[in-house]
Amino acid sequence: MRHNFQCIALNPTLFSAYFEKSAAELAQLGAKRMHVDKKPGFPCRISLEDAEIGEEVLLLHFAHHAAESPYQASGAIFIRKGVETARLGVNEIPRMLQHRLLSLRGYDKDNLMVAADVVEGKDLAASIAQLFDNEKIEYLHLHNAKQGCYHCFVKRVP
Repeated sequence: MRHNFQCIALNPTLFSAYFEKSAAELAQLGAKRMHVDKKPGFPCRISLEDAEIGEEVLLLHFAHHAAESPYQASGAIFIRKGVETARLGVNEIPRMLQHRLLSLRGYDKDNLMVAADVVEGKDLAASIAQLFDNEKIEYLHLHNAKQGCYHCFVKRVP
């Protein structure tokens, strides 16, 4: 059965104050200002695009699964300055995910992981639909398979 989905990016208002901080203030928060020196390599979790060479990004800690669950999780993410939240269509896969090896984690209504998979980005849409065949799965998180970094939230769309 085919299931519709939507990838959801992070809201930039969560991070707007970070870009005004000094290097020392960022360090106290466990964050770091960087300049992109290769593309791909710095995937922004707000725009869901790879940052351009020379662009300023921040690398910071983010609690991407702050649910009441043993599966609470956080990790490092890149964000770009001055970008808007990606607004993806139903069943649209961000280009930045299409060339990466990805880990998919499926969670139930109690925020417990009930399924997981690893897939090449070019096969992501089919893998998302397949995981959503499991009616227990309420939502997914997408991560880099190797580094483990969070990319985005995926919700079912009726």
